Amino acid sequence: MNARISRSRQHCVYIKLPPSVQRVRGTAMRRLLLLILLSSVTADGKQDRAADKSPPEKVLQLNRGNFDGALREHKQLLVHFYSAVTLADHRVSEAFSSAVSELQGLEVTAAMVDVSQEKELAKELGASGHASIRLYLEGDRNSPEVCPVPRSPASILTWLSRRAGSAADLMVNLSQSEASEEVTVVGFFKELNSEYTKVFYAVAIDHPDIGFAVTQDTEVITKYGLTYDVVLLLKKSKLIQAYKMMPQTSKEELIAFISIFQMEPVTEYTGETISQILESPVSSHALLFVNKSSAHFKDVHTAFSSAAEAFRKKILFVFVNVEEPRNGRLMEYFRVRVFEAPLVRLVNMTDHVTYHLPSETLDAGTIKRFCQSYLEGKAKPKMQSEPIPEGWDRQLVKQLVGMNLEEVAFNPDKTVFLMFYLPYSEASRDLFPLWEELADAMKEQQNLVIARIDASANDINMSTQGPYPSLCLFPALHAERVVVYSGEHQLKDLVEFLHGEMEKAKKDRVLEDEDRRQYMEAVKAEEAKKGNKSKDEL
Repeated sequence: MNARISRSRQHCVYIKLPPSVQRVRGTAMRRLLLLILLSSVTADGKQDRAADKSPPEKVLQLNRGNFDGALREHKQLLVHFYSAVTLADHRVSEAFSSAVSELQGLEVTAAMVDVSQEKELAKELGASGHASIRLYLEGDRNSPEVCPVPRSPASILTWLSRRAGSAADLMVNLSQSEASEEVTVVGFFKELNSEYTKVFYAVAIDHPDIGFAVTQDTEVITKYGLTYDVVLLLKKSKLIQAYKMMPQTSKEELIAFISIFQMEPVTEYTGETISQILESPVSSHALLFVNKSSAHFKDVHTAFSSAAEAFRKKILFVFVNVEEPRNGRLMEYFRVRVFEAPLVRLVNMTDHVTYHLPSETLDAGTIKRFCQSYLEGKAKPKMQSEPIPEGWDRQLVKQLVGMNLEEVAFNPDKTVFLMFYLPYSEASRDLFPLWEELADAMKEQQNLVIARIDASANDINMSTQGPYPSLCLFPALHAERVVVYSGEHQLKDLVEFLHGEMEKAKKDRVLEDEDRRQYMEAVKAEEAKKGNKSKDEL
């Protein structure tokens, strides 16, 4: 949010963040989505660069034999456990190597451990995962300080400097400092040794990529109409949001506030933002899958942004450009096809449950109502499959679900004409009467099934190659063939299409059966040959 907030105390946040925004770390969903991102990155053409195995100058190369000796010799040992698994690991190694030359004044000794070679040592130290940087103090092997994943060499140096300093080191004169494009977190405290300041500085240590400052300049704080002991988020000297520190304010609550409001109301999913998205304390994420170059992008994004403002502390709003190839894995995870965009999904990052906004109209009101129904527990989860309806196979038009879709569609003895539809789509609903009429007109065809399936309620593991409603024919063959109908939605045209495809399938089936017969004869001949050979050997 770039708009300047008016000078009023009502814009200072006096809140205890609700359970929906409490920090949730290490859940299976977050780990899985992180793996999706990493595999997407490594699928890019630039990912196969391996980290340089040779340590930079003045950096110790440690192994199981000399690690404990280095701990005893150096009071502050900064160890980079490096790996070349992903591009992200390589970036951590690059940041570490670039930061090494600046360590002299900090009385820190740099060292490296090759995790791929020193597997036992890495396992003992709990450093077997992705690349990491740890600071060992006074020979303590078991309780290192873990450096937050650095975005640049400066991140490492800032972290080391902050953890060795105090809040007084962050004092600035805001009236004389330059306006920054980046969000700056500013603490305005009456006393520099207060508990409020300690919490503030602890957060600053853990977030070296964010600019932190402390001020006691009353003229500056008066400008925003606030009081002592508040934390301000500033961008270009404009107030984004303010947080009133309270006696019960915890480090986690202040982190949550900063994490939420340093991001734009709507964040684009990219390689640069994925860490912020996955580390957000907001566990409910609304995902807008949209074509960024489409004519309706601006209107849909505006509506999505409007809804985002209303749910800022409860739901994180993210949009995914379906045209970006590197987003393919994420789309595959949520089973979203390019032609289905724009659509909105809500996902709870703690229990894996996904919700689909059931509307073709993505205006601000529709999105807000969907989000509110989700928060109230009224939204219907998107399931892998609906239950199989009782008596589904006794109707003229068979109602399929995810559980029986492939079994019915790929029955080699039945031709199946299937409508993939969206129940909230007017185009889908308009086709229902014609589909019933077609089923009635073709009811004497014993080997023909006319069916439909709700694509919004059942995961579809096959391409329908077009927008909904999509009409697909599955011929009575052993081969899993799909023919997409693209003709007129008229009874005469549908009947003509069916007769033509069924006749073609009969001819193909004759050839298929002959191929199968020849194959089986060849298998039997081979088995007989092996049997005779065994007898001769005896």
